[in-house]
Amino acid sequence: MNIDFNRRLSIAPMLDCTDRHERYFLRLISKHALLYSEMVVTHALLHAKPEMFLGHEEFEYPAVLQLGGSNPADLAKCSKMVEAAGFQEVNLNCGCPSDRVQSGSFGACLMKDKNLVADCFKSMQDAVSIPVSIKCRIGVDEFDSWEFFRDFVGTVADAGCKYFIIHARKAWLKGLSPKENREVPPLHYEFVHKLKAEMPQLNIAINGGIRSMDQVLAHLNGDPTSAGTGVALDGVMVGREPYENPWFLHDADERVFGDTAPAAKSRKAVLEAYLPYVEKQFAEGCPATILVKHIYGLFAGLPGARKFRQMLSEGAPRAKNYGGPAELIRKAMEFVVEEV
Repeated sequence: MNIDFNRRLSIAPMLDCTDRHERYFLRLISKHALLYSEMVVTHALLHAKPEMFLGHEEFEYPAVLQLGGSNPADLAKCSKMVEAAGFQEVNLNCGCPSDRVQSGSFGACLMKDKNLVADCFKSMQDAVSIPVSIKCRIGVDEFDSWEFFRDFVGTVADAGCKYFIIHARKAWLKGLSPKENREVPPLHYEFVHKLKAEMPQLNIAINGGIRSMDQVLAHLNGDPTSAGTGVALDGVMVGREPYENPWFLHDADERVFGDTAPAAKSRKAVLEAYLPYVEKQFAEGCPATILVKHIYGLFAGLPGARKFRQMLSEGAPRAKNYGGPAELIRKAMEFVVEEV
């Protein structure tokens, strides 16, 4: 299946967040945003049930699956599985700083071995016909100079990579938690814009600290007042904001992609469209707690939003008492006042 997709706006891979249910839910709000999976470790994909990690609905497309690993042969095998499952792209994680990835010598650790990353990329790309992209930081530990960053990207680009998503912070592998690594190291958007200026042939997307659609457009347009440079980027990746406030995406199709036909006219319309999927997944054994957790922030800022969240969080473990999670969601919606 050939799916055309635009990289101008994407939703970041987030552990315990961007599972198949979150992707389905967000697709109801935006038809065009590029959706990423959680990171899937190669060892798990090769030695557990693949459906646990590769299962999804075609409705989620365009969608990317992110792999974590450092063995070129294993990454190639997994990339073939990703392509066979129907995803439009496979992404290699070179930016996650958690203890888990450090013990496995992948994620942000890989930035210290540019040649290994180039080998991993080439093995992956040789194995599949879909694109392979790289998600990385601007540096790691004491390796945080512009020269180090440019050399890393240049080496991987020389191996054939065209698509880079760059979190504009370095990673501290010792002393900071993953959450702190998303907030403490300073943002250097200028590194990413400068990279695009020096390597215009590459498709460059920026990630990190972007919390508004105005900021998204500033990076895409190269607005010097907001992005610090006059160089336009090819894409912007956002993470925590759309997860905590999914309605953030409601005007993305029009403002970012030029599509004036909204995917949904209201938050409640989004939930009504989500309910048949909830019923289907619950009937197939998915816990109600998983199906409702992604919608907690949909009504953020509206009257009744707190009561909505409270009813879902308290009611999900005993959803059968309500007739299932879909009925629980319907009842919780009654607390919210929404202007359409």
